[in-house]
Formats: sequence, C-alpha cells, structure tokens
Amino acid sequence: MASYFDMGGYAGYVWPSYAVTAIVLVALFVATWRGLKNRERTLETLLATRGPRRRRAARQEAPAPEAVNTASTTEETSR
Repeated sequence: MASYFDMGGYAGYVWPSYAVTAIVLVALFVATWRGLKNRERTLETLLATRGPRRRRAARQEAPAPEAVNTASTTEETSR
C-alpha cells in the first residue's frame, strides 16, 4: 500500500496535482452554482416587475394549399 502512495517516487508531483485538480473542480462547481442562483434571482425579479403576460391574438387560419396534380408526379416516378 505504501508503494501506491509513493507513486514510484513521483508522489511529490502526483498528489499535489490531484489536490489542485480537486480544488479547481470544486471552485468551478461553486462559481457555477452561485451564477445559477444569481440568474434565477434576476429572472424572478424581471418576471415580478413585468406583470402578467399578454396573450397573442388568435391567428387566422391560412387557406388550404391548392390541390397538387398527382397524375403528373406519378408518371414521372414510374419512368
């Protein structure tokens, strides 16, 4: 077990690199979490100050497209 922690004589380089990596990952997680909470508070403030949403007017239905001549398309595909 001691040879594992010694890392073949490179423990002085390996373990600090693990520690730095762990610290950076934790710092990134904390920064991301704080940013998320800040954005959520901003969104809640914006939604509270905006008031109720207005509904869009009902859209008029577009007229149906003209019928396609299916006879000419079937002739082209059978060739």
